[in-house]
Amino acid sequence: MPLPRYGVAAGTFHDFTRDPSHDFGHWYHGHLTLTTPEGPYHAALDVDSPDDNGVAYRVVDGLTTADIAAVRALPDGFHPLASTPASGALDYVRSPMLQDVTWLASLAALIRRLRLLLQRPAVGAPAFGPDLADRLAGLLPVRAFPWVPSDGDNALDVLQPYLLAASRIYVFGQRFDTGLGVHDVHLNQGDPYGSQWWDDNGTWQDGAVVCEHPTGSVVVWQIKFDTQVLTTDDAGHPR
Repeated sequence: MPLPRYGVAAGTFHDFTRDPSHDFGHWYHGHLTLTTPEGPYHAALDVDSPDDNGVAYRVVDGLTTADIAAVRALPDGFHPLASTPASGALDYVRSPMLQDVTWLASLAALIRRLRLLLQRPAVGAPAFGPDLADRLAGLLPVRAFPWVPSDGDNALDVLQPYLLAASRIYVFGQRFDTGLGVHDVHLNQGDPYGSQWWDDNGTWQDGAVVCEHPTGSVVVWQIKFDTQVLTTDDAGHPR
C-alpha cells in the first residue's frame, strides 16, 4: 500500500550531521534536525546505497514561496498530507514546480520509456540513473535541473548551504513509527515489479527537503535511487 504516514515536517534549522563513516556495504545518511513545538524533529536522508545500485540527487531552484503556499500556511510541526496535488504533497513526476521546460521534460520521458521498453532490467538493477536527458539539461541554457550521480558527500555538500541559510525548512516523507522523525525522504514511486518496495509505490507521496530563505526564494533538494523509474502510471508503478 502507499505510504500510510506521509506528510511534511516544518520547522527551523537545529542541526545537520553525517554518518561518521562512509564504508562500502553500509547505507550512508545525512541527519537533519528541525526545531518544532513538538521537540527536535529528525530526518534521515539516504544519499548512498550499500551496493552498486546507485543514488542520484537533484536541486530545483528559482522557486518562490508561492510555489509552496499550501504547506507554508501550516504551523511548525508534522502534518499528514493527502496524496493529492491540492494538499501540498510532492510528486517528482507530476508537481508543476519540479518540471523542466516542457519540451525537455517530454524528451526525458520519451528517452526513459524507450529505455524501459528496449532494456527491461532485472529486479533491482540500476537501470534508471542519470541519463542522456540529464546530460543535455546540464548543457542547455534553459530551466532544467539534471539528476547528478551521488557519492554520498556531494549530495550533502550541495544541501548544507541551503539549510544553513534557510529561514524555514520543510521535510517531506513518512513519519517514524515511534519518536519524532521523518524517513523515506526520497522518490517513493517507480520501484520495479518484484522489488521489496513495489507495494510502497504511489503518486503524490514523494519525499524531499525544501528550504525557504528570507528573500522569499525556495529550493527543493530531491533524491532517487537508480532502480526507480520516473515514468509511472496512476498507481505510481513503472509503465
